[in-house]
Amino acid sequence: MRITHFFTVNIGQFIDGYSVGWSAPIIPKLQDPDQTPLPELITEQQVSWIGSLLYVGAIVGPYIPSYLSNIIGRKPCLFLGGLLNLTAIVLIVTTKNVAMVFAIRIISGLGMGMVTVSNLVYVGEIASTNIRGILLTSTSIVGIFGTLAAYSIGPFVSYAATGYIALIINIIHVIGILFIPESPVYYAIKGKEIEAKETLRYLGRVDDLDNVFESVRGTNPDEGHSWKAWIKIFTVKANRWSLFITLSLCTLQQLSGVAAVLFFATTIFQIAGSSIRPDLATIIIGATRLVASLIAPTVVERAGRRILLLVSTAFCAMSLSILGTFFYLSRVKSPVIVDIGWLPLMALIMYFFSYEIGFGTMPSALVGEMFRGNARSTGSAIAMTTAWLIGFGVATGFGTLVRDLGGDVTFGMFSFSVCVPEA
Repeated sequence: MRITHFFTVNIGQFIDGYSVGWSAPIIPKLQDPDQTPLPELITEQQVSWIGSLLYVGAIVGPYIPSYLSNIIGRKPCLFLGGLLNLTAIVLIVTTKNVAMVFAIRIISGLGMGMVTVSNLVYVGEIASTNIRGILLTSTSIVGIFGTLAAYSIGPFVSYAATGYIALIINIIHVIGILFIPESPVYYAIKGKEIEAKETLRYLGRVDDLDNVFESVRGTNPDEGHSWKAWIKIFTVKANRWSLFITLSLCTLQQLSGVAAVLFFATTIFQIAGSSIRPDLATIIIGATRLVASLIAPTVVERAGRRILLLVSTAFCAMSLSILGTFFYLSRVKSPVIVDIGWLPLMALIMYFFSYEIGFGTMPSALVGEMFRGNARSTGSAIAMTTAWLIGFGVATGFGTLVRDLGGDVTFGMFSFSVCVPEA
C-alpha cells in the first residue's frame, strides 16, 4: 500500500475524529450568549442530544458500505462517506438554529459510519499482510489526532471557523479518493482477474493474486445486498468466532463510558470544579490519547493482545473509580477537595492512556483483520453498529445520570462495567 493511498483514506478518519471531538469545545460556545450562532442558548437536554446524535447516524452508516461495497466497490463507498461529511461541515458554517446542529451530528454520524467501516475494509484488503496490522491500528491513531485537533482548535476560534477548517481538509479527502485504486478483493469478487492483477502489481503485491481469489472463493458478486451475506457471518465458524470477539471488545469499549468522556470532556471538568482550566485539560486529554495510541503498536508486539487488554481493563476501571471518588468528595463538600483539584485531570489521563493501549486501537484492527474477505463488510458493520448503539445510550443518558445520581455513582457504574468482563 502506497503512502499516498494511506494518507488519502485516513484524511476521512481524521474528519471522523474531528467530529467526535467537535462537541466538547462547541457545547460551551452554544451556552455562551456572546459566542453562539443560535437565537437562544441550548438547554441541558439539548446538550445531551448534541453529543449523542452522532451515534444515531453512526448506527445506520456502517450498513451503507455493507450493502454497497460488494456491488459498486470499496472506493465509491469511501467517496460517498466523504460527501456526507462534507454536507455536515457545510451545515456547520451555515448554522442558524439548533435543529441544524442536530442535523450536523446525525449526518456526521452517517459519514463516520461509512468512512470508518469502508476504511477498515479498504486498508485491510489493499495492504500486504506484513504491514496490515500496523496500518489498521494507525487508522485509529489518525482519528484520535482529529479529535485532538478539535479539542485544540475549537476553544480558540469561532463556531463557524471550526467548520471552515474541516471544510478545507475534507475537500482534499474527497478529491484524493478519485485517484486511489479500487480494492483487488472487490475485483476478485466480481471475477475480474485482469483488473485484480493490475491493481496488485501497482501495489507491489502481484504474488498475492492466488491468496486474494482464495479469500473470496464461493462469494456471489451480488451477495452484498442479499441475506446470504448475513447468513455467512453466523454459519461460517471463522466468521462466527470473529464476530464474537469483535462484539465483545466493542461492547466493553463503550461500557467504559468513553463516549460520554469524549463528547463532554470540557463539561466534565466544569462540573467537577477542577482547578485546571476545562479547555486546557481537554487538550491535555487529547494529547494523552494520541501519545498512548502511538505507543500501543509497539507494546502490542511485545506484550501480546490478551495481556494488554487485561492491563488496559484494570487501569481503566481504577481511573474511573478515582474520578468517581473525586465527585463523591465534591458532593459531600470534603475540605480535602481544595488540595486535589488536579485529580480529575490525572484520572482521565490515566484512563485514556490505558484505554488507548488496549480498547481504543485493538478492536478496530481486529475488525479489519479477522473476518474473511467475503464477510468483512458485513462483519465490520455489525461490530461497529453494536458499539455505537451502546455508545448512543451511554452518551444520551450521561447528563441525566450525573444530574440524578451524581458523578460519583455514574463513574462508579462505568468502572463496575469495565471490571465485570475482567472478572
